[in-house]
Amino acid sequence: MTLLDESNYRMDREDKRRYFYIGSVYLEVVTPLFQQKLEEHYKSLNFRSLKDFLDKEAVIHILFHLRHRNAWCCADKANCTNQGALPLNHHQWKQLFAENPGPGIHNCFCKYTAKSINLVDLDVSLCGLILYNCCNLGQLDQDAVHILRRNKNDYLSHNTTCGITRDEYGPLIDELKTSILQLDQAKEDELIRILKRPLDDSLCNKYVTYLLDNHEMLERIYSRIDHSETHILNTMNRNKTQLSAQIEELKQTVVFQNGREKLDKQGIEEQPIDTFKMGQSIFALHHLIDLTSEIGDDFSRVVPAAVMMDDGRMVICLPDLHKLLICNTDGSNVDRIHTHEGPWAVTAVNDSTVAVLMLVMRIELYDINTKHNIKSISVPGMWLGTGITTINNKLVVYAERTLQIIDHQTDKVVQTIDTECGPYRLHGSGDRIFYYNNANDFNNKLYWYSYTDEQHDTVKLPSQPMCMTTLQDGSLYVVCKDGSVRHVSRDCQQYETVTTEGLERLKYYWMLYNKKQGKLVTKGDQKTIFKVFYKI
Repeated sequence: MTLLDESNYRMDREDKRRYFYIGSVYLEVVTPLFQQKLEEHYKSLNFRSLKDFLDKEAVIHILFHLRHRNAWCCADKANCTNQGALPLNHHQWKQLFAENPGPGIHNCFCKYTAKSINLVDLDVSLCGLILYNCCNLGQLDQDAVHILRRNKNDYLSHNTTCGITRDEYGPLIDELKTSILQLDQAKEDELIRILKRPLDDSLCNKYVTYLLDNHEMLERIYSRIDHSETHILNTMNRNKTQLSAQIEELKQTVVFQNGREKLDKQGIEEQPIDTFKMGQSIFALHHLIDLTSEIGDDFSRVVPAAVMMDDGRMVICLPDLHKLLICNTDGSNVDRIHTHEGPWAVTAVNDSTVAVLMLVMRIELYDINTKHNIKSISVPGMWLGTGITTINNKLVVYAERTLQIIDHQTDKVVQTIDTECGPYRLHGSGDRIFYYNNANDFNNKLYWYSYTDEQHDTVKLPSQPMCMTTLQDGSLYVVCKDGSVRHVSRDCQQYETVTTEGLERLKYYWMLYNKKQGKLVTKGDQKTIFKVFYKI
């Protein structure tokens, strides 16, 4: 007998189809999205692995109290909590942490150490729990994660009928779409694809096995098997080894198929996230593109900034011409957005929207697909030359000796951060905002502000930094005033000079990189010629 045996459940086929859609969304979209967000968070804090992040005292302390009630720790007692419910079950705790040899007599988080666990080993429930409780999410993202976790529990984890009614489905799918797109608007195409697919009974049966609260199921088996193994095997029609193997096989299949489909659809080769060795050759020059016909050959014409979107399109500011130039990195599919004022700096808000800092000291948001101006945001006292960037889904500009953090959805300044100098070329990465001090030609320091410890810090380079971009592993390429490119480690404690052919000495302080594309772009010897490098 299977969990979907019609003689037992007699479910309506349309209820099953709706269950299949919701289950597919959770396994193929929400699970990898949660894993991606968790990875982005711990890498932004300079943790090399999930294990290192889980071993952080604040993280293990939070998770300890999500599993243990009436326990008071020997360290950090001020942050001990006593939960009414314990959302982290015994199986999940054992999956994450091991007890240290020779533990003390008291029950405390200091008795445990994180295990070496991979992101793909975390199911949607556990990954969402860590993301919600241990990561510094913005309010909208936190609400989205909460809604996705809640609906998984309400409609899938304990749904042994394996069906969803028509009345439940409409509001549920609307809520899922809104929450998923809040976390990543690039997922819209995947949602559309899933909701158009036909019902696959075999795949649905597998998904049921995974979507039910398997950890709870396995734990019951483990606790009762010594007393009544025969009874359980007859009831479940599978032994614990078979069930575990089936779950593991499904996890690997879903993760691989989802990742492969996404990469194939985008035409991007699969790129594992490695830690780059300082000084190694990471990129190779692939081709040049000539945009002279679009930009013009006026020597004085300024091309101050650009951004590369996740789909590979470049959006280039042309303030003299009052337009944004859009094209692929091979120079094809050239398009334009004409602006009323000169665009000076640009940053990506999501896959289809850019925020542009205009010469009239105003921020304009544009949809690069429809070419529509979405909105205009004014920030009193905003400086022009500093540029614009994003961090934690918020915009960042400089105004009145402070970094201004702006919620582009409400147009409000939600935070101000004092700086010791006027920052230029703002660059947001992870939990840090990088910049340099253009007011002092002899200041070779790269500055940054860290949200993690709410501190400013610097690293001194051989030449003044002028432009920076973050690579796939969190390290940086910094273009310096002497034309050299320095590879700065993720912790900003060391650097090496980049000797890659084509990057040894740059004429212009201009560089783009997109980690999903694995492509890096600089200007050539002419400001209308662009060098495109591919990751080796």
